Amino acid sequence: MAGTGADPLVRAEHFIWLTARVLEQRRFAHRFLDGDPDPVETALTAYRNEDGGYAHALEPDLRGPVSQPLHTAHALGVLDSIGRCEGLRVERICRYLSDVSTKEGALPALLPLQRGYPAAPFVPLVDDPPAELLATGPIVGLLHRNEVWHAWLFRATDFCWSAVDALEQSHPYEIEAAIAFLDGVPDRTRAERAADRLGRLVRGQRLAVLDPARRAEYPVAPGYAPGEHHFPHDYARTPGSLARRWFTDGELERSLDHLAAEQQEDGGWSVNWRQWAPGTALEGRPLVTLRALETLRSYGRPLG
Repeated sequence: MAGTGADPLVRAEHFIWLTARVLEQRRFAHRFLDGDPDPVETALTAYRNEDGGYAHALEPDLRGPVSQPLHTAHALGVLDSIGRCEGLRVERICRYLSDVSTKEGALPALLPLQRGYPAAPFVPLVDDPPAELLATGPIVGLLHRNEVWHAWLFRATDFCWSAVDALEQSHPYEIEAAIAFLDGVPDRTRAERAADRLGRLVRGQRLAVLDPARRAEYPVAPGYAPGEHHFPHDYARTPGSLARRWFTDGELERSLDHLAAEQQEDGGWSVNWRQWAPGTALEGRPLVTLRALETLRSYGRPLG
């Protein structure tokens, strides 16, 4: 059994084997134990529906059997992590995205099909949901970064550009979606200009905690859980992100120090968003743990 004095990766491995779903166990083995990617894709397939979308609490805050854009974005992220964001599997996903898009050609956060199944109360369920950058941006950026071509991307990309250009007041998750789009979109000159403006917005509206020792002095966005702050590493998940330019070396180092220190005694990291059901927090922690490990490794922080 891994104790608290063990290396971060050893402690995290114990936590993953103890608590994670099969999918996160397979992802951990692939990313940190030189495991084969095939079992990751096999585990992911269990969440896929006949319509090409994904469901079954792949994104833990949405429960039930109906496909949703947020589940499908999660699935694309998994495929991207194993280098398989291509071919027929992605063609089916893009066809699903096209089928569920709004008149603008973009994605709502939650389709009304969710009605009757449990969902987080902070994800609004309405009959005619609008297109949102929050749902569309990460998917569009990821598909562009993987050089996927599909007709759905044309209007979805235009929607994302318009949404990013219109941002004047925002909140952390929307900014994360915007930077995910900008990090992947082909027009790099325009992306850099937009990212520079968003960086000024993030600093001006204090959407990133620049000094973790003084986090209580930073505001929490309306509707977020108490203490649901975001830090530089939440925006700049890798050194190559455009968001890396928003922060000084000192600010980023303090952020990474804070992230490393947040590993709990059981080896995992905790969720900081609102917990509304016991299972969602249990399933969310391994996801947060994988993300923390990936971020620390991308910046060269020692894991063991």
